[in-house]
Amino acid sequence: MKEMKAYIHRSRVADVIAALKESKAWGGATGDARHNLAVYLVKGMVPSLDGHDRHYSTDLGDEVVNEYKLELLCADAEVDELIQTITASAHMAGSGSGWITVTELTHAVRIR
Repeated sequence: MKEMKAYIHRSRVADVIAALKESKAWGGATGDARHNLAVYLVKGMVPSLDGHDRHYSTDLGDEVVNEYKLELLCADAEVDELIQTITASAHMAGSGSGWITVTELTHAVRIR
């Protein structure tokens, strides 16, 4: 089992979530809700689309951009498809569209 984290620009997060829900790995039209997606608003130092994205954080003492962090757990066999889905739907012109990390989980228990 894997844990995926994706850091997505705020202007692309809705498209990424919609694409994930429609992907075969997610369950697509069948509505299989075996994945739990967590979404967090975070402050990052990624390139901004325009000057309106950046603001000064007094806590951090630097300019930051609001972005979203998505977290989900998935089976090993689903990783490549989910990465492709996120990459395709999160891409923006130029560099700095975000990051995806994947880590191995040794144990995960669903609370029922």
